[in-house]
This record gives sequence, structure tokens and C-alpha cells, in this order.
Amino acid sequence: MKMPDTSSPPPILGLEAVTAAMVPLVGGKAANLGELLAAGLPVPDGFCLTTEAYREATAGGPLAEVHPALKATPDGDLPALAALASRARNSIQNAPVPTEVAAAVEAAYAALGDNVPVAVRSSATAEDLPSASFAGQQDTYLNVVGAAAVVEAVRDCWASLWTDRAVSYRASRGIDPAVVSLAVVVQRMVDATAAGVLFTANPLTGRRKQAVIDASPGLGEAVVSGAVNPDHFVVDPLTGRVLERRLGDKRIAVRPIPGGGTRTLAISNGGAAACLTDKQAVELAAMGHRVEGHFGSPQDIEWAIAGDGRLWLTQSRPITTLFPVPQRAAGVGTPGGEGTRVYLCFSLAQGLTRPITPMGLAAFRLIASSVARAAQFDVPEPRRGPSPYAVAGQRIYFDLTAVARSTTGRRIVPRVFDVMEARSATVLRRVFEDPRFSVTRRTPLGLLRHGVPAAVHAGVPETLLRAIFRPDAALRRTNRRAREFANSLEPPAGFTPLQRLDYAEHVFGTRIFSVVPSILPLPALGFAALALAGKLLGGGRWEDLQTVLRGLPNNVTTEMDLELWRLAQVIKNDGGSRAAVTDRKPAELAEEFRAGQLPAVLQSGLARFLGQYGHRAVAEIDVGMPRWSDDPTHILGVLANYLRLEDSALAPDVQFSNAAEEAEACVERLVAEARSRGWLRGTVVRAALRRARLFAGLRELPKYQLVVGLAEVRKQLALAGAALAAAGVVDEADDVFFLDLDEARAGLSSGTADFRGLVAQRRADYALELERRHVPRVLLSDGTEPEAVPSAGAAAASTVPGALTGSPASAGVVTATARVILDPVGARLEPGEILVAPSTDPGWTPLFLTAGGLVMEMGGPNSHGAVVAREYGIPAVVGVPDATLRLSTGQEITVDGGAGTVVPS
Repeated sequence: MKMPDTSSPPPILGLEAVTAAMVPLVGGKAANLGELLAAGLPVPDGFCLTTEAYREATAGGPLAEVHPALKATPDGDLPALAALASRARNSIQNAPVPTEVAAAVEAAYAALGDNVPVAVRSSATAEDLPSASFAGQQDTYLNVVGAAAVVEAVRDCWASLWTDRAVSYRASRGIDPAVVSLAVVVQRMVDATAAGVLFTANPLTGRRKQAVIDASPGLGEAVVSGAVNPDHFVVDPLTGRVLERRLGDKRIAVRPIPGGGTRTLAISNGGAAACLTDKQAVELAAMGHRVEGHFGSPQDIEWAIAGDGRLWLTQSRPITTLFPVPQRAAGVGTPGGEGTRVYLCFSLAQGLTRPITPMGLAAFRLIASSVARAAQFDVPEPRRGPSPYAVAGQRIYFDLTAVARSTTGRRIVPRVFDVMEARSATVLRRVFEDPRFSVTRRTPLGLLRHGVPAAVHAGVPETLLRAIFRPDAALRRTNRRAREFANSLEPPAGFTPLQRLDYAEHVFGTRIFSVVPSILPLPALGFAALALAGKLLGGGRWEDLQTVLRGLPNNVTTEMDLELWRLAQVIKNDGGSRAAVTDRKPAELAEEFRAGQLPAVLQSGLARFLGQYGHRAVAEIDVGMPRWSDDPTHILGVLANYLRLEDSALAPDVQFSNAAEEAEACVERLVAEARSRGWLRGTVVRAALRRARLFAGLRELPKYQLVVGLAEVRKQLALAGAALAAAGVVDEADDVFFLDLDEARAGLSSGTADFRGLVAQRRADYALELERRHVPRVLLSDGTEPEAVPSAGAAAASTVPGALTGSPASAGVVTATARVILDPVGARLEPGEILVAPSTDPGWTPLFLTAGGLVMEMGGPNSHGAVVAREYGIPAVVGVPDATLRLSTGQEITVDGGAGTVVPS
């Protein structure tokens, strides 16, 4: 039923005339149905009432007055949004459908047959798209019979564009109400004996090419609405094998009523037999595989089987909840050939849950390439990263398949993650049990071939020997090298914008990692010495050894936090400065600081602090993130928190000093205990514990130096960005961080480049990724998230009812109110509250100074948050799955940092 071409968009199109390019005219649902028809797939015939009809029906009416009011209403003001949504619905429902539109609907309906039952479905212009699924936001009407009833259903669909839920959803995403419109699909009804949904990838585990089918008798509304426990099938569409079959009770069915409408019927003994045969399930899976192949991405499909056994597809949309599969840069081969690969999320291992900007990813490709080259691996194109480097969801992943297939890798890597990110270690060990990753390399020759020359070249043996025999000299040497590195970073004056890009690439690719090998052996030795002392003391001394690590010296992050605390005390004693910090918003204070208009004590004190630590930031390993010197809002918020601390006994400097004294007393006690079992044992334990306290705090220094380098490069990139903005290549200087180095160079060189559209799209993609709450720490190349696959015979993790379990990180027990914080910028933590966070990096640690305890979703006993918690003597449990979802602000919880449990009251 193709409509003739006209000068303006037609009000109605036959579904066979609809294509994917028509989304603004027909909406996502209709566009996808048209694509299915074009691919030769079975779709009930019908037509689409376009957005042109909606605009004609609503133009010039009361709805136009609602649009600006909605746009001006904050997304958090739900009552106001609901009132405006009600006005919008009423304006549509009380207005007549334009005569021309109603006549076109009646004619198109008559072409389907005499009083044929149809389904009338909303098709929004922002619905069923890969970037944002609005599924279920607008209404559907089933078994509509008669032209007049179809016209009314169309009007009801239009009105459903303005439900409270849909309006608040769009407001939360900043969608302009004036640009939203709705198309409506009218399709011949399938008198279904069974219907339901089909996912062409497993939505729970993420595994691609694994069809998951939910089915129930009658119309699919029962499954889609969640009103029934359906039959559940998991099918391999490539082999045609049913992998799982679980029958639901299917206590109800939705059936059409003769003359129009539906009713819900109770079914007795609905769970006795499946409503699909295995053959039908396999046919559905194969059909889904065809649909996915056509659209090029996993699909969420609604289907129905008619009384004659014929299969029909009634809807298809992308599955938006799947985490992307890690991808290599174009032109870089997969290490070790094809087959299933295993990837570890480096971003999470660094405590970073948020996405990384395009320039940040470009930086890490070069940094990773420099590390690989230092280990004498071949890296043909450093700008694309070494072969194990991959990206998924704008996070960094590394291919660990070679590790999984190596006896040495299996032994070493999980142990490293036991102290870095314990949940990753657990998942990796499960992956190693998978027969697809059987060991193929049983000797450490490969590791030695690459690792030993690199270590020798970096002077690691010399550093370790000096640390063992002359620890103070080793510490002085490391601190001197760190200062030299920082002082050598600033480039010569007078660089052109292109030279600044060249300089950035040089620092990323050759210099920024070079300082790490001179530092890393010392904290590694410190923790090894602690482990040695534990063995000499007889093992089982976890709490004592953790006490030794309290109040550690030489920790740059702890020193930074204490310096900020000292600044707070200075501000506290200056009336004008204290009033400014406590009475005004941090963002306002930040603006006044940049203008030099803060009270003198606050202005000068903050300037001194930022002069020393302004290169730091939240998510600081991303060069695209503003530094504190760029925007001190976060620091000003932390200062306000500090000023609320009234109990002098809880002062961070007092707690740190007490923790250090407690640690030194513990060392003396342990040495005395060792000496009671022999002079030599006591001497070795003292030497080991001294080196543990001297060097363990240096674990923060390698990353600190990396961030020093990133901050200097960020300055140079921002200057290059200003040149790009002046040339009209981008809108503003910071847009350079949404390009990579090659694109920025092209923009400066061509004179005609325009990357504004590219930057806008990348900023939108980045904003969407910021909303993602769950990031898999380990992924397989088929999309499977091993942590989401139930382990056979998994036992309860704790005998305490309702307890959440994780890894013990800092001994002690505290019962207090939880405060769930997802982003530290602007966050407020009352003194004594338990901080519950997804993860932490140094940007979070100022909050620790007033925290009574710490719970983290990620991390291991020696992850950043755990170490700082121990230094400040606050109980901490890390690696607690979904802690930020399972705990809530204001809830009283008990954190046992020795047992690794979190018990809600």
C-alpha cells in the first residue's frame, strides 16, 4: 500500500514503504518493522500514521503552551512535571482529530479488511534506538475493531506521549519537549496461540549468539507486562540446540474479545506443558539470528505464533543493556589468533568506573605501547596501542588470554589482583577453570625473556639491593628522581599548537611511564617484607600486619589530605574565610577564586594548596578530566566538610598520629615476640617491618608521578584546543579532549576541518556512558560476563543473615549511618558516617578524613581505598558486590573490617 509522493510528508505510509532513514517521520518501532519487511521477514501487514499527522493534530493548540513550561521545569521537580504532563494529555484528548487525518486512517484501515482486528502501537521518534530505549513509555492497544475505534486509539497513543513517566524520563535526559513527536503503527492482529519475547543475546550473562525466549499462551502482553511466569528457553541458534528449558506456571493468558478489546483469563494447570515445542523454540532462535544479522546488533524481539502455526514478528529493537564487547583498534590483530578471548577491565583495576574521554583513550594507547616496548614486545603502530589493548564502553580492557593459557600467568596474576582488586582475582580463577582456556604454556621462559631484560634496563635489581641494604638512601634517591621528573616536564616557551601536540605525544609515548620502574620496586619490596615478617611470626597475623600499615609515612596522598586539613584549620580561625566556605556554594567560591575575589586567607591558602596539588583530580588518570587547578569546586566542598568536624579527637592529624604510634608499638611487640624465638629471627622481623613501613606508603607515588605528567600534557593540549577553537574547528578549547591526537593534528593542519559535529556526538555518547552503573571487570569475546554466570554449587558467603560480604581491608568494627556516594565532587559526608562507594581513587580520599568506615564495591586489601582506610584507622570492607545498590543513605549498618562483612541493621 505505497502512498504517492507529495511535496510535504504524508500523514500515512504503508509499512512496506517505511525504511530506517525515516525515524523522524515514522518513529523507531515503525522504522524497524519496515526494515524487517524489507528483509523478507514475517511481519503482519499494516500502516503507519506519521509524525506529520501528530503535528497537524497538536499545532497551535494548548500543547504549544506546555512545551516551554516543561523545558523550564527542573527534572527533579516531579510534582510540577506531573501537572504539566496532565495538561498536555488533556489538551490532546479534548481536541478532535483533524478531519483529513481521520479520513486517511479510515481509508487505510478499510484497505486491511472489513472490521479486521488490529493492534495500535505508539512509535516515538526517540524510541527503539540503540542510544536510548524508550520501550514501554507509550501505550499500545490490542484487538481494536472498527474505524472509529482505531481513530480513538490513535488519539490515545498521542496522549500517551505525555504520561508522567514519559515526561520525567525525557526531562532527566534533557530532551526538548518541543521536538518530541509520535507516530502510530496500526497492524493486523495475530490471533496467537502463544507469544512472547526473544532476546538474540543473553541479557543476564551478556553472551552473544545465545537466544533467550520467554513464552506464554495467548497474546504476548502477559509476558511483556510481567503478569505471568512464562516458559523460558535458552537456545544456541547456530547449532539449533536447546540449552535450557524451564516451564513457568503460566497461570493467566491474555485473549482477544470478539468485537474488540482483550481479557485476562485464569489457566488451571498452566505449568503442566510447554506452550512451545523445542522445534518452535529453535525456529524462533534462527529467526532472531536473521533479524540480528539484518540490524547488525543484538535485538529484543516480540513475536507471536498463530493458530495455523505460522510465526510472526511484531516488534524489534536493540538490546540497550548489553555491555559492548571489547574491540581492538582498526588494523591491530588479535594477539594469539582467533577463538574465545578473555579481557580484564584496566579502568576498574584503577578504581575508575566512569568512561574515559577520547583523548584519554588515545593517551593510554601510547602509554600502553611504551610499556609493551619496554618489555621488548613488538608494537608496529604505537598510536593504536599494543595488541592486548582494547576498549569497550569507553573503558580500557586488556586481553589476558595469554595469561589464562600460561601456568606462570595463572599463578602470578590472580595473586597480584588479590591485593589490587580482589573480585577480579576471584573471577579470573573461575575463568581459568573454563576448558576453552586450557594451559598451552607451562614454563616461565616467555615471561623471563621479556621481563628480565626490561627489569635490568630499568635498574630494578640495583634499586632492590639498595632498598634492602641502604633503605634510607634508596628512599632519598627515589624522591630525588621524582622531583627531577616533575621539574623536567615543562616544555620550552614559544611552542606552536602543532608542537604542543607533538610534545604531548612524546610525553605519552616515551616519558610518562619511564619514572615508574624506578619507584615501583620499593613499595613492592615493602609489601614483600611485610609478608616475610608474617611468615616468620608463624602466619595468621592479619590484624597485626594491618596495624603495622597504619599511619604510614611517605604516602603522597596522605600528605595531601593532611595538608588540606591544615588549610581547613587556618580557614577556621579566619572569620571571613570560614563564613565564605560554610555559607556559600562551592561552585560560587570557585568562580570567585578564579577572579581573585575570595577573602585573603582563603584565597592565598587555596592558591598554595593548588600550587602543590592542583594537578590532581577525580578520575585523574584520564587526561581529559579537569584538574583541581582548573576547577577547585570539589576541594572547596571538602573544606566545608572539614569545617563541620567539631570533635578534636576525630581530627585527621590526631588520628593519623595515633595510628602511627599504634603501628610503631605493634612493630616493637612483634619484634619482641620474634626475638623470644631467636635473636636472628627478631633481627630479620625488625628489618622487614621497618622496610614495610618505610616503603609501603610509596605505592601511591608511581601513579602520582603519572598524574604529574598528565597534568602538564593537559595544559599543552588545552592550549592546542584554544587554537582549534579560534580556527572554528571546534566550539571551545576543552573540545580537544573529545578528539584524538591525529584528529587534533588534522584540525590544526588543514585550515578547513570542522569537527564540531563529531565532538557533539562524542560528548553525547560520553554522557550516556556516564549513566552506566555496571561495568564488567572481566569479559569474554562472546560478550559473556563470567561474574554474571552462576557458579555451580556456590555456597552462601556468610552465616550472618542479610550480611553483605567482601574482602577484609582495615580491621575494626563500626556501626553507623551509611552514606552512598557515586561521585565525590560536591559530595557531603557527615563526620562518622560510613562511606559507601563504587570505588575510590586519590580524588576521593579527602572524604576519608571524616568517615567512620568504608565500604567499596571494588578493590582488594591493598587497593588505594583500603590502604588509606588502614592509615586512618577506619574499618573497611572492599569488593562488596552491588553495595551502592543494596545499601542506602541513612541506613544503619555494621562494618566489620576484619571479617569482611557489612550487616544492615
